[in-house]
Amino acid sequence: MEYDAIILGAGAAGLMAAATAGQAGARVLVLDHADKAGKKILISGGGRCNFTNTGAEAACFLSGNPHFPKSALARYTQWDFLALVERHGIAWHEKTLGQLFCDGSARQILAMLLDECARGGVDIRLATQIGEIGHGDGRFRVAGASAANLVIATGGPSIPKMGATGLAYRIAERFGLAVVPPRPALVPLTLGPRDAAFRAIAGLSCPVTARVGPASFKEAALFTHRGLSGPAILQVSSYWSPGTPVELTLLDNAPELLREARRQMPRARLRAALSEHLPNRLAELLATQIGLEKQLANCSDADLERAADPLARLTLHPTGTEGYAKAEVTAGGVSTAALSSRTMAAKALPGLHVIGEAVDVTGWLGGYNFQWAWSSGWAAGMAIAERRAG
Repeated sequence: MEYDAIILGAGAAGLMAAATAGQAGARVLVLDHADKAGKKILISGGGRCNFTNTGAEAACFLSGNPHFPKSALARYTQWDFLALVERHGIAWHEKTLGQLFCDGSARQILAMLLDECARGGVDIRLATQIGEIGHGDGRFRVAGASAANLVIATGGPSIPKMGATGLAYRIAERFGLAVVPPRPALVPLTLGPRDAAFRAIAGLSCPVTARVGPASFKEAALFTHRGLSGPAILQVSSYWSPGTPVELTLLDNAPELLREARRQMPRARLRAALSEHLPNRLAELLATQIGLEKQLANCSDADLERAADPLARLTLHPTGTEGYAKAEVTAGGVSTAALSSRTMAAKALPGLHVIGEAVDVTGWLGGYNFQWAWSSGWAAGMAIAERRAG
């Protein structure tokens, strides 16, 4: 039961690392407590798997060290993964903002990864409890097997109904690796009594520019019965911290739009003018909050400037997030300060690798986190093969 590498986790990063090392000649064992491999892959992208993004680069990732993802992303790019997809004959299409999806099913991506593992002679054991991890004489011992390399690819605690846990952090701390406190990311935000009026328009979606601090994203926002969701909100949620407001630009050039409305429909009131550009329920709510009751013809430029301010910068005050249950990924994780950006191995213990979501590297919404899984998994797999050969 001796291997060159034991990989904990049969998800995107773990399978990528296993296939890479296996095909380079390493003997690899993958262990996972789940009864099926790649469960998160199967539910991703509405079942079609947003498997990468054409714009993937280090600037699209959050990390305590923003330079850390550069090496892996440059050495195994989105184009490398797309070439693998095409070699397997998987049809794909590009949606908005560079997002690449399968035409068919996410099952095709999982089948591809499992086929790549099979080509590398990888052993995969599912429904296996990890238990205690031993280490001595330069080898790791897990579930009756031993290896010179151990790869932590168990992800983070987001989507616990899929079996996600914080196991990666416990293992890292067992070997003395620092962990940046994890938190839900790409997650809906909740609103409290201060912004209760916006919960009353649950189900309404509209394009916005959402901002948290210097981070801004121009996509759709969705008002929910608990608060805010939709792509723009999920994006800025990764940058949000308690007490920080979220700003929404509902209308670009709002003052000009209102002055034009005054010219075109002078007898109308603000609600009617806003309904030309925003959903009716949102227009009504904003008009009520702004409180400008006069006909537009009787509104001065100063009146319209004041009315335009919340349209250009609507400030909301989230009270929290919907937690790991609704989070697509986990931010934080094993500190990059403890790892080599080239090999994903612990600097103090070169046979111990940490990859994927378990690392303090979190991508934007839209295929970026899958690309990090492929890139970091490939980097670890190549390092294992090089260590074996050397």
